[in-house]
Amino acid sequence: DVQLVESGGGSVQPGGSLRLSCAATGYVASRYCLGWYRQAPEKEREGVASIYDDGKTTYADSVKGRFTITRNANMLTLQMDNLEPEDTAMYYCVASRFGDVRQYCSGGYHESWGQGTQVTVS
Repeated sequence: DVQLVESGGGSVQPGGSLRLSCAATGYVASRYCLGWYRQAPEKEREGVASIYDDGKTTYADSVKGRFTITRNANMLTLQMDNLEPEDTAMYYCVASRFGDVRQYCSGGYHESWGQGTQVTVS
């Protein structure tokens, strides 16, 4: 199984930047979709961005032009610029073999989640 550990969360003022990282341990085979979700208090979890091993990406409309997802070997990152108070949430990374990158890695196999990292913008 793949284990995921997020880091890089914190507090920042509106307009600031943060970079989240997600380290994957275990064997990340080919055809793995990697992605980020977030959940704010009293709100449902939502997909933020995802990337397949062929480089294809998907972004939520609310973060397009501000967030950038990248992957390198077993490291997933989310560069977040021009942060807004609405971006405040717990952020989780996900790994899913054959997950649908257009649907933030849903529908795949061997799905794994990280423990989450808090992002606060105020």
